[in-house]
Amino acid sequence: MDKLEDFILRHREDLDRHSPPEEAWEGIEKALRKSRLSTALWLSSAAMILIILGTSVVYYIVERKTSSLLEKTAGNSLYLSSDPHFTETEIYYNSLIKDLYNEAIPLLTSDPELERELNYDLSKLDTICIDIKKDLKDNVSNQEVIEALINNYRIKIRILNEMLLLLKQNDTIPDKSNDHEL
Repeated sequence: MDKLEDFILRHREDLDRHSPPEEAWEGIEKALRKSRLSTALWLSSAAMILIILGTSVVYYIVERKTSSLLEKTAGNSLYLSSDPHFTETEIYYNSLIKDLYNEAIPLLTSDPELERELNYDLSKLDTICIDIKKDLKDNVSNQEVIEALINNYRIKIRILNEMLLLLKQNDTIPDKSNDHEL
């Protein structure tokens, strides 16, 4: 036994005779309330910071994923700066492709194999697009090269639209394996 405990046991009656003043208890109560409030404030601040950081990380990952996929096509529009009409067309198709891809991302998370396949197809089309743009740089006024590039964009859009349609159909079909469970 330590000395304090021994002292309390020996002088118990003397210690119980005196009661602390009411002001002391009020001060203790106020200190406890302040402590609880500061703890709650600190925890809510920490939770807000975590939510903001988590949201930022998710946004960064999604944005990086889409921008890296579309960077190849959008980054090569330097070849087309001499024709403002075609540059406008290219911007239109790139933004449409980006919007469709952004719409597909949440649906693709449940099927990583399908996501890899889509990314592979789009990267192949991006490679073709880069080759066509190199040809376009050499033959700026060649209408066939411009049509081939536009056709490439249309193929990307068709692939994304078909993928979205397929994903949305799979998302709405109920799981039939649970229909006969008891």
